[in-house]
Amino acid sequence: MRLSVGVRLFLTLLLAVSVSRGAAAKQDTPIVQTGIERLLENPEMLTGKRIGLITNQTGVTRNLVHDVDALLARKLLLVAVYGPEHGVRGTEQAGEATGSFRDPKTGLPFYNLYEKKPKEIAHLFRDVDVVLYDIQDVGSRFYTYIATMAYAIKAAAIADKPFIVLDRPNPIGGEKVEGPVLEPPYQSFVGLYPIPVRHGMTVGELAGYIQKQYLEKEFGAKAKVTVIPMTGWKRGMSYEETGLPWVPPSPNMPTVDTATVYPGNGLFEGTNLSEGRGTTRPFEWIGAPYINSWELAQRLNLLKLPGVAFREAYFQPAFSKHAGKNVGGVQFYVTDREVYDPIRTALSVIVEVKKQYPKQFAWRHDYFIDKLIGTDAVRKAIDQGTSVDEIVAQWQDRLHSFENQRKLFLLYSSE
Repeated sequence: MRLSVGVRLFLTLLLAVSVSRGAAAKQDTPIVQTGIERLLENPEMLTGKRIGLITNQTGVTRNLVHDVDALLARKLLLVAVYGPEHGVRGTEQAGEATGSFRDPKTGLPFYNLYEKKPKEIAHLFRDVDVVLYDIQDVGSRFYTYIATMAYAIKAAAIADKPFIVLDRPNPIGGEKVEGPVLEPPYQSFVGLYPIPVRHGMTVGELAGYIQKQYLEKEFGAKAKVTVIPMTGWKRGMSYEETGLPWVPPSPNMPTVDTATVYPGNGLFEGTNLSEGRGTTRPFEWIGAPYINSWELAQRLNLLKLPGVAFREAYFQPAFSKHAGKNVGGVQFYVTDREVYDPIRTALSVIVEVKKQYPKQFAWRHDYFIDKLIGTDAVRKAIDQGTSVDEIVAQWQDRLHSFENQRKLFLLYSSE
């Protein structure tokens, strides 16, 4: 039977509408549902309770509704908001901390917890019944949000308040564990507990690990941590596969590419090389006024480091190291995240720069590198001319021990 032109046109339009609706339904189905989204579906556990929320600009739903607005929209009793380094709104640069203020939008008191001790934080929790934590982490031990969470859990134990972690993805994946495990003498706000530089855990998993391994010994049953896990997240997922929007967790963490290189390139903060702060490519550009870009890029590419290539780069930082000066260096291009090892790569660059410019290269005078990497052994080995392969081999035993420990606290599978 031959259909008329009108009928054929009608059927074509009907099929197009059906396909469009199917595509829209598929797009609306969450790939990964975060802890805050799961909580908002069943908020009864918070009904009638005075809520304190630790968050920043990353505390949003997939529709970019901020946690503060979402909780208030459900008529929940949010009474105080607390921020980590960079503040609740994410406006401050590294190491800066705003004081307390009343938010002009909501009228709520906003407090900054950066580097506050647990007893100080406990005092700020006095008027709440429960503490929520929802901040996007970046998967590196020296990113200070982990320390803020640990101090806040301690503070909640001191104040005898329950602590609820709303989990989010580790944006650089949950399978790889790399770098040295922190040694106790190098404990600081960029490393409170003996975990490796790249820990491969979500904040919920870290909270469980810290609670069981350390805080319960100190506070007993008062260390009450509940994790609301994600649904749909797999350990091997890239952040792009989660379907979640990327909100920069701090001023110098603009993209997932930044987070990818950060476990290694954050170590340049312990040297006299610019780590790219004050530029449009923080942590992807490194350099110093004394470096010949083309020579360094050529030498680094000859190393054939897995999953990364280097381009000669020139930049002028607006602030931080070498501000206002012309800097020569390289840009890191990660070509294969699966084989790229950010820590081994960064150490290889440091060794090469030190070899090319022995009189100009220097560690930061306070040996901050030791706190960042969690040991003085790496710095000393580089100064003694030890190869990067030998340096990496030195931390493998403790790294494997940590991997075995962390298995007890993993909430998600790779399949």
